Amino acid sequence: MGGPAPPDNSWKGKLNVPYSIGPGFTENYSTRKVKMNIHSNSKITRIYNVIGTLRGAVEPDRYVILGGHRDSWVFGGIDPQSGAAVVHEIVRSYGKLKREGWRPRRTMIFASWDAEEFGLLGSTEWAEENSKILLERGVAYINADSSVEGNYTLRIDCTPLMYRLVYSLTKELRSPDEGFEDKSLYESWKEKNPSTEFNGLPKINKLGSGNDFEVFFHRLGIPSGRARYTKNWKTDRYSSYPVYHSVYETYEIVENFYDPTFKNHLVVAQVRGGILFELADSIVLPLDCQDYAKVLQKYVSSIYELAQKYPEELQEYNVSFDPLFSAVKNFTETSTNFSKRVQDLDTNNPISVRIINDQLMFLERSFIDPLGLPGSPFYRHIIFAPSSHNKYAGEAFPGIYDALFDIENKKNPSKAWAEVKKQISVAAFTVQAAAGSLKEVA
Repeated sequence: MGGPAPPDNSWKGKLNVPYSIGPGFTENYSTRKVKMNIHSNSKITRIYNVIGTLRGAVEPDRYVILGGHRDSWVFGGIDPQSGAAVVHEIVRSYGKLKREGWRPRRTMIFASWDAEEFGLLGSTEWAEENSKILLERGVAYINADSSVEGNYTLRIDCTPLMYRLVYSLTKELRSPDEGFEDKSLYESWKEKNPSTEFNGLPKINKLGSGNDFEVFFHRLGIPSGRARYTKNWKTDRYSSYPVYHSVYETYEIVENFYDPTFKNHLVVAQVRGGILFELADSIVLPLDCQDYAKVLQKYVSSIYELAQKYPEELQEYNVSFDPLFSAVKNFTETSTNFSKRVQDLDTNNPISVRIINDQLMFLERSFIDPLGLPGSPFYRHIIFAPSSHNKYAGEAFPGIYDALFDIENKKNPSKAWAEVKKQISVAAFTVQAAAGSLKEVA
């Protein structure tokens, strides 16, 4: 996938511009103009989602969903077929277990989404059509797009509720990485991509967007996560893998370069399938609210530090973060008490188990504001949202962040700072309400 250019001109394109090999450009191209003729089809067409269900044996009205899309820009060797293949293998595995007489405790739903590349249409329309049911019964959503975007280490993006589950599971899996064959996936992941925020634990990213989990997490508040193998982001600065959405994204490039033995595909299948299994079959949902508390503490401190760039304005417009700090403190104390109740839970009492599981399942919903975020009403999660400046990336406390962004250039400072105060109030109310949802039932 690299190497010198051929000595003849066969590598050059047909545009009427000078072609050269980098680094850098030999002349200033800022004044160049290129006329392009775009030929696109504009028509209404039918799309198809394929949905499979494995009914739960004990709690059939609780749904754990695994979904990924199957449409692609061109051949889609990586995006999405490396992920679709993993979905098929996971479904095949659970089908084999079912034929042997096994059923999960909760219902598993498997989804193959259409029209993801046209604006996440398949998943969004399905989730919106079934939103009332999903809000009542949706336990979690696991996304299964591309399984590889590199071959360096594991990448996880998920709700903080799943942190402990992911760490526990990866400690049980063998690392596929060269030089780490005798170590766990957790160990290789931790060594290759340690978090700078949480004491050197393996890094877990915020959920951004650009994929089918968007409607489940950011709109409906269903705990969500995704797993894939990725590149070394410290050395590879380009935003995605080089053949992304191109005609060169073929099965052959996966087989010859990205994952010749498909060992990374296997471990991604084990991670996705393992998370699905634990969420669907554990008596008590393996979701941890204390990790959410730690994340809230970290991110409220970060957004407060961002605001400290404007000490005079904070004082002039009477902007205080105290209510939000107080709400996070209350959430932390409540989550600690809740975790103690989980430890003391009588798992032989089905009513007690159901109460605890419902509180865990609905916690993510507690962070949803039905009015949505300013300027983006589709996104309703107050703690996480796609960045308004890069939708693939996630932003914490997005309402406050966007209100503060570029605030020195706002034409009406009084109105701008009033919006900051409003977003602090919304966040504080939401976190307090979430804490209330974890308190012991009266």
